[in-house]
Amino acid sequence: MSIFLSNQPAGELWGKSALLSYSEQGITIHYKKGHKLGAIQRAGRKIESQGIYTLKFDGDDWDLEANWHFWMGYRQPKTHQKAKITWSKLSKADQQELQNRLKIVDWTRDLINQPAEEQSPMQLAQGCADFLSSLSPYVKYQFIVGDGLKSKNYMGLYTVGKGSVRPPVLLELDYNPTQDPQAPIFTCLVGKGITFDSGGYSLKPSSFMESMRADMGGAALVSGGLALAIARGVQQRIKLYLCCADNLVSGDAFKLGDIIRYRNNVSVEIENTDAEGRLVLADGLLCADNDNPKYLIDCATLTGAAKAAVGNDYHALLSFDDSFAKQLLNGADDEHEAFWQLPLAEFHRGQFPSSFADIGNSGLPNTAGASTAAAFLSYFIKDYKKNWLHVDCSATFRKSATALWATGATGVGVRSLANLLMRLK
Repeated sequence: MSIFLSNQPAGELWGKSALLSYSEQGITIHYKKGHKLGAIQRAGRKIESQGIYTLKFDGDDWDLEANWHFWMGYRQPKTHQKAKITWSKLSKADQQELQNRLKIVDWTRDLINQPAEEQSPMQLAQGCADFLSSLSPYVKYQFIVGDGLKSKNYMGLYTVGKGSVRPPVLLELDYNPTQDPQAPIFTCLVGKGITFDSGGYSLKPSSFMESMRADMGGAALVSGGLALAIARGVQQRIKLYLCCADNLVSGDAFKLGDIIRYRNNVSVEIENTDAEGRLVLADGLLCADNDNPKYLIDCATLTGAAKAAVGNDYHALLSFDDSFAKQLLNGADDEHEAFWQLPLAEFHRGQFPSSFADIGNSGLPNTAGASTAAAFLSYFIKDYKKNWLHVDCSATFRKSATALWATGATGVGVRSLANLLMRLK
């Protein structure tokens, strides 16, 4: 089936505001000026829902972004493998970029959609390491698993993960295209990899738990972003830390009132076991900060508060460094992805007091949850006001389909993160 693009309204038979019209030649997608990419993505959703799986893009209007936005809407977890698409003619560079996105962003979406039963913390860490290793010979990695975390005093990740029979894992991955083992580490990436989040003893309702296969979306995003940057030719040394664990209920699970003592001497009282993401990220951030990178970026599906603020349409961005945040926002605009900066100020660091430890892991009532969560993370970064970004990944996963997206993972953010890694100096 041939697919055409037109900036003219559909004929009267279809209605002037119709998105699609049909003829013997094929299907025409009708878009208005300034709304081309959104119309193409919505059309992809509609055409997939009609069970049309053999497609050919015809006409001169198809460029790289038109091809890609159609695929973002068209791709559905259960049917995408049926698709047989003849893409439009593109330049050699654009063809390569499209293939990179199809390989890497689709891998990211599949990773997030994976059922928790089929993705243990070790499987997540190993899968990311294997995929990145397949893209470059300059990748080395190691795992720290289970009791090994405790012996190295990585107590946040160990404590959260010890309630599961599937042990927690820290992946440390080094991409070093300089091949100089003494080369400075330019950027560190840290990702939250909670492979299933029941909430622990602060148990989630079923309606909130059903999508918790996707609570490793931050780990998927940083891995996918690094992968696309590698495919685009990034030359700086970059380290990746994935903090992977289940958060479950058992006789070994951590409890409210427990205190975690981190290796930078910060103690944390557990006030809510469902605020576990910040506890595992703290260990990853301490590792990353110890590398003395020029830039530090973490990504996590961290708070419901971020999603309440920006919905599923944006990733929430928080940082004390507005100039660094602006670089990501500019790159996101270039990549047609949506990020929104939420406030983060020094006073947020005082909004999670504890009577028994330095800080609690849950903010005071009626405070900005996304901001206090980011402020909590700042306790594990020495120079937190400079060159650190925190992404609360609100746009990672959709529990139900929309006009633009199928149910499941979106892959949003991979391109923007890769763009940032390419432009940093």
